[in-house]
Amino acid sequence: MALARISITVPKGLVAAADRQARELGRSRSWVVAEALRAYLSGAAGAARAREPALVPYATLPKPGLGEQRLGQLEADLRLSPEERVLAAEDTARAVPGARTRPRYRQVLQFDRFEDFLAWKRHADLAP
Repeated sequence: MALARISITVPKGLVAAADRQARELGRSRSWVVAEALRAYLSGAAGAARAREPALVPYATLPKPGLGEQRLGQLEADLRLSPEERVLAAEDTARAVPGARTRPRYRQVLQFDRFEDFLAWKRHADLAP
């Protein structure tokens, strides 16, 4: 039988699968590729056909970090108008016990020396 050399480009995963099949059968990679090509061209029913994996649609991929309940809450929140979102955020902030609120006044501090400021700053950083 006369042979011809061809050069093709295929995905690395497909080459690895062909190499595994060749090792299992004790044959060469060329033999496995030739048999796959024969089976494909013959169109024999049940013949194993080599093909690239189908791409998974983005919508079916799992959402990392979000469970079903959190994803449902996020979708419900996104259906709100911007004004409704602000009102809901304000309600949530009021419902949280011990939530920090901004003081209604601004405190003006004066120091005679920079060292006094540093001492106050150290004390303020340590305060809860």
